[in-house]
Amino acid sequence: MAQKKIAIIGGGNLGSSIAQGLIESGFILPSDITITKRNIETLSRFGDQGVHIETDNVKAVQQAEVVVVALKPYNVRDVLEQIKPALRPEKHILISVVTGVWIHQIEEITGIKMPLFRAMPNTSIAIRESMTCICHKNASIGQVEWVTDLFNHLGVSVSIDERLMDAATVLGACGIAYALRFIRANIQGGIEIGFDARTAALIASQTIKGAAELLIKGNRHPEEEIDKVTTPKGCTIAGLNEMEHQGFSSSLIKGITVSYNKIVKG
Repeated sequence: MAQKKIAIIGGGNLGSSIAQGLIESGFILPSDITITKRNIETLSRFGDQGVHIETDNVKAVQQAEVVVVALKPYNVRDVLEQIKPALRPEKHILISVVTGVWIHQIEEITGIKMPLFRAMPNTSIAIRESMTCICHKNASIGQVEWVTDLFNHLGVSVSIDERLMDAATVLGACGIAYALRFIRANIQGGIEIGFDARTAALIASQTIKGAAELLIKGNRHPEEEIDKVTTPKGCTIAGLNEMEHQGFSSSLIKGITVSYNKIVKG
């Protein structure tokens, strides 16, 4: 597909991760990427790689065909109102990766009918391993294919109904933190039973990676793989049962629902 110039409005953690993933993927040349932030000193590493660094959001939009809005929710209205004079429906695709801001809200702020996407990646997009959920409005088939291709170069993407975007935020984006907390607990347990911290971290991390790949590549349910390692009267089932007695699954499910309610109800 045709090369496009992209402006990432907001060079925070997620915006920077997207920029890094794009550079690593080769899907867009560094010279065709612009990233903005008020404090550009923190983005110097991108400048060293050939990315354009800007403090002027309007200028960044004018130079791009794809605009990725990667802001905190409380900044969205001000920035969209700032850049809307530069937005051209016949030229631009607007992609929002902002939590809790709906497509109709973006339309109300900009007052422009243009190709709009909401995408919810996670921070592993920096290493091209993101799970990204996407929905859209006013986009052509070609534009949908291009945006989907972009995020597939940065991991795996799936098209969902916008009403599920808040849930996708919790499961896919907040889920990174949940998974990392689980790995951290594994590391702590590994240290307690005799490993040094570095070795415990390697074993725990690679084990989790392998477990996920079993499910993804084999298209299997977790219980199928659990059954393979839970022998009668064995140590695995003893450990699993103790975790369940301590509320392992229920606490995780509760945490997911609390995060979801925080987004929905504020």
